[in-house]
Amino acid sequence: MDLNTLQLFCDVARLGSLAAAARHRGLDPSSVSRGVAAIEAELGVRLFHRTTRTLSLTEAGAVYLSRAEAVVNELEQARDSVRAISAGPAGTLRLTASVAFAQICIVPLIHQFRDAFPDLKLELLATDRNLDIVAERIDLAIRLAPDRSGELIGSRLMDTRYRVVASPAYLARAPRLTQPADLSKHRLLLFDLPEFRSAWRFRGPDGQIVEVAVNGDVVISSALALRESALNGLGPALLANWLIDADIADGRLLDLFPGHQATATSFDTGAWLL
Repeated sequence: MDLNTLQLFCDVARLGSLAAAARHRGLDPSSVSRGVAAIEAELGVRLFHRTTRTLSLTEAGAVYLSRAEAVVNELEQARDSVRAISAGPAGTLRLTASVAFAQICIVPLIHQFRDAFPDLKLELLATDRNLDIVAERIDLAIRLAPDRSGELIGSRLMDTRYRVVASPAYLARAPRLTQPADLSKHRLLLFDLPEFRSAWRFRGPDGQIVEVAVNGDVVISSALALRESALNGLGPALLANWLIDADIADGRLLDLFPGHQATATSFDTGAWLL
């Protein structure tokens, strides 16, 4: 027995007429009559007393109606709830990303997010720690890495590229930089991760890879602070394109080796949505 047939029975009982139920549903009265008869045949009892003028519930019909109406109401509420979800997201979305990525790439989009999903609450956890997604009840995590691993469902959100940059003020007074090997003559600004503090790798237009040992007296654990130090003329830094593209476009930072790809890990890096 399907929901429509059950609803027809409830309509007939509530309206007291096969014809009235048919008009209410926009159906032919004969189809309503067949539907009621099918229910009676399935149950093996009469649900209505029928005369040429009246239609009334039997005792069995009254009992069946009290249960059927409850079922129909529950199913209609369930359908409405599902339709409400499909019409637009609602509830709370917990998202985590690094402090720098959150500030540069996510925060500027929050107003658009709110306009697009007015019924969705956003909790943005900006931290440089890789939080436990399950323990912290996190729905989405953005990770910056050469690749993703583990049992999480993930997709590549965007490619990332690294560049070695410095401010015009620094370059005006520093030893000349024409090729990656020249970095050995400079005190560099280093990010506080082991691979970023030991050597930077460069791939030239011919595909040849050169590894340059790096040294510096300023080591910073914050990508935002590292960028700010480069803007202040403290030295060259290796930074992600999403963090410095606007600075390069405005001339606040200069790409020292535009013909080379640079990295401290892999040349194939990206932001992953997990």
